[in-house]
Amino acid sequence: MRTSHHKTKLADHTFGVLVCALIAAAAIALSQWTPLAHMGIGPLTLAIIIGIVAGNSMPGKMHVDAATGVAFSQRTLLRLGVALYGFRLTLHQVSAAGLIGITTDMLVITSTLMMGLWIGTRWLKLDRETALLIATGSAICGAAAVMAAEPVVRAPAHKVAVAVATVTIFGTAAIAIYPLLFPLAGLDSAQFGTYIGSTVHEVSQVVAAGNALSPAVADQAVIIKLIRVLMLAPFLLLIGRLAQHGRSGIEAKTPLVPGFVLLFGVIVAFNSIDRIAPRLHAGLLDLDSVLLTLAMAALGWSTRAGMLRQAGLRPMLLGLLLFVFLLTGGYGINRIVSLVLS
Repeated sequence: MRTSHHKTKLADHTFGVLVCALIAAAAIALSQWTPLAHMGIGPLTLAIIIGIVAGNSMPGKMHVDAATGVAFSQRTLLRLGVALYGFRLTLHQVSAAGLIGITTDMLVITSTLMMGLWIGTRWLKLDRETALLIATGSAICGAAAVMAAEPVVRAPAHKVAVAVATVTIFGTAAIAIYPLLFPLAGLDSAQFGTYIGSTVHEVSQVVAAGNALSPAVADQAVIIKLIRVLMLAPFLLLIGRLAQHGRSGIEAKTPLVPGFVLLFGVIVAFNSIDRIAPRLHAGLLDLDSVLLTLAMAALGWSTRAGMLRQAGLRPMLLGLLLFVFLLTGGYGINRIVSLVLS
């Protein structure tokens, strides 16, 4: 009887996971296309776009059949993917960035989060969940940060999709804009690399913007960016508390430290001692990319076009305002920290 129950449960999951896997495979293949790669558009972004198109094209019965597996991909596989992201980071990278890099990242993340929540809820009258997700993606690491924040914010799929779309658009714009600013910024290569790494949304976008200038700028930008990513874990605790504001009773009872955040920290610490065989390490990174892409595919599949239209232009306006803040306020933070701590 118990074996039959497990087989039924597995069958319920299989179709939905397979749907997400097909979307993810298409996204990964398309991300290898040179024009998209140069634009910094990776498989995570493509997975949500393809997922939305596919999800809105398929009949309702297919959604019913896929629902369990899609939910599993969007929740369980997402948490595992965020935890395995720790294999991309080491504590050595933190020390290499120095006090200037760490302080700059901390100030940029904190100010962007607070400003996004304040402007989003007070000025633009967005709901708290949407404002937090857009602010988190802008402040830390784009779509990956939005997905990581989803379990603690507990926002519905269409709000997550709106946040992902918003931060992706302006993060992609950064690839073209930042190289144009280099001659005007009055910063050397290392300083401009820190500016890029501390203010551009996605890791892939940081790589693209940095390489448009020089390998030296790109190297510094990636180091600073990875420190920003490393700060995702502690900031998720703050985001979880901000999301709970105004909730009460059972809904507000969440763990102080979500399990996947704790696992993320443990993996970063383990990765820092460099005891993993290179081939195994590469395999774990590939697995992480696949899991996150599957989660994005599930998110896109669950998102209805009508929900996106209903969200309107206000989320996009918040993303634009935060992008302008990162360009200008982020530049100011970089200059001040550099002057004080140099």
